Amino acid sequence: MPTRPARFSLISVSGRQRAGPGLLMRLDRRALLPLLLFALMGAAGLCRAQTGADPEQGESPRTVERVTAPTAMAVTANPHATRAAVAVLKAGGNAIDAAITAQFVLNVVEPQSSGIGGGGFLMLYLAGRDEVVAIDGREESPAGATPRMFLGPDGEPLPFFPQRITGGRAVAVPGLLKALALAQARYGTYPLARTLGPAIRLAEEGFAVSPRLARSLQRHRERLVPFPATRAVFFDAKGEPLRAGALLRQAELAGTFRLLAAEGIAPFYRGPIARAIVRAVSQSPLAPGPMTLGDLARYEAVLRAPVKRTYRGYTLYGMGPPSSGATTVFQMLNLLEPQPPASGGPLSAAAVHRFVQAVRLAYADRARYLGDGDFVPVPVEGLLDKAYAARRARGIDWDGPLTPVEPGHPTGAQARRWGSAEMEESPSTTHLAVVDRERNLVSMTATIEQAFGSGIVVPGWGFLLNNEMTDFAARAADPRGRLLANRIEEGTRPRRTALENAERPGGKRPRSSMAPTLVFSGGRPLLVLGSPGGSRIIQYVAEVLLRVRDYGMDLQSAIEAPHHTHARGRTRLEQPLARTDLPEALRRLGHTVRIASQASGLHGIWIDPATGTLHGGADPRREGVAAGY
Repeated sequence: MPTRPARFSLISVSGRQRAGPGLLMRLDRRALLPLLLFALMGAAGLCRAQTGADPEQGESPRTVERVTAPTAMAVTANPHATRAAVAVLKAGGNAIDAAITAQFVLNVVEPQSSGIGGGGFLMLYLAGRDEVVAIDGREESPAGATPRMFLGPDGEPLPFFPQRITGGRAVAVPGLLKALALAQARYGTYPLARTLGPAIRLAEEGFAVSPRLARSLQRHRERLVPFPATRAVFFDAKGEPLRAGALLRQAELAGTFRLLAAEGIAPFYRGPIARAIVRAVSQSPLAPGPMTLGDLARYEAVLRAPVKRTYRGYTLYGMGPPSSGATTVFQMLNLLEPQPPASGGPLSAAAVHRFVQAVRLAYADRARYLGDGDFVPVPVEGLLDKAYAARRARGIDWDGPLTPVEPGHPTGAQARRWGSAEMEESPSTTHLAVVDRERNLVSMTATIEQAFGSGIVVPGWGFLLNNEMTDFAARAADPRGRLLANRIEEGTRPRRTALENAERPGGKRPRSSMAPTLVFSGGRPLLVLGSPGGSRIIQYVAEVLLRVRDYGMDLQSAIEAPHHTHARGRTRLEQPLARTDLPEALRRLGHTVRIASQASGLHGIWIDPATGTLHGGADPRREGVAAGY
């Protein structure tokens, strides 16, 4: 049975610090000092050194073996998950079975990045039907969420690190399990219980903590210490985060998976697990949240119409709102399509400069118009109209210095109504790609947002809860009083699509950048692609598509090449630099250049059009691998 967490709070929903009577008597001594430090660091902003811009920073790039296979392939963020997926494919399971199996294993071995306490998006290609399917398992806001919940007493947003992202207030209603169950029931061949088998065994028997997981635990130790159930899983008997090579067994998580295998997902949304989730959120020792059993019971995964566009002979499919991923990736490609590829190659100053120009235009529109299309009108067709891209492109000098850009006015937009806001987004998350013998495809991106999500492990059940509420804007309006499309909604709102419980409180899904992508050429599957990386996911995916299509790079080389991204007025270049003269060349074009690591986790599979051979692509910045047969 789940254990009952201590009932105390240092940070209330309003942001005031308080401590109830008898606090010292109820606290684990090891938790007391970090709790006090946590509150102080939040006020002073001192936690950024530990959970800064890249809290999921990958390991130093490693050499990745180039993997090909004639029949089927999986690429995931961890060798355990890849092996489990390939075993399913060899046993006759399809790509959907293999992807779901891998995702459950990732919950065990890569818990900081995704799991059943979070959400995700699945893009599927069903070869027998010649059909692309998009499944939305994004988390939802609880009914009790308000636009003011992340504001302090002074009306200003609480510090993102660590206060906004930690504790029950940050937890949105998890959706991943509903999405996986929907995919399994409609398109899989295995029962849910069979897909859970490898994860159950690994959780019970244990595995050696990877260097990446160990580093992430060290970076986030102060965020995790306040939660006893979290310490019980990820800390040793001395109160220290587990080190690389330590054996991690997760008996409670295995028990959760066994219950799901026996009874299906009902216990998670309407039974004992649901009750434990609500207790963990509402009685969180830090920033209790408003989630109720009704919020969990109402949640449904949704089949969406995929976003579809063409680029230089390719046909691309991706996830639409509430994700901004496909819309913004495809808008960037629309902007760049009339421009000839740079003569100096994809890593030249000219190519990087044009890429940044497209980023700036597309992200200006994203900041204004993208949100949950069930609650706000998102002009996807207008944003992706090639004539609109042409109008936007004429407004800048593609090879001249950077100049200020503003959101455009696509058809269907309510330009005067919406304000603009850039959001903080964690580079956490995970991505996997699967192709089976029938050429069914899966591109799935899943997340609990920040590394280790809210920091809360559900007592008695062993899984982490997300902090996706921080993917909403912290304010409801911009400084001019214009509402933000990605604001938290309050009260009862009618949805814009015909979903069950169409008019009810809560239920809005925060804007995402996840961009699982499927690419076709001549009507045949060509490429499965996606990445973690917060708001830079969009740019990572667009980079690889351009490198493969415009410059003829093979998939692994395109993934390995140094990144160049842009956000908040800065162009970020990854070391080792492709060219030593690149920073100065960009500065002359008006760029503010920063040289820093970039925590992508790009994974993909290229299908050779001539031979049908599968070529895996795994990001050397993390620990993922490709395998097939």
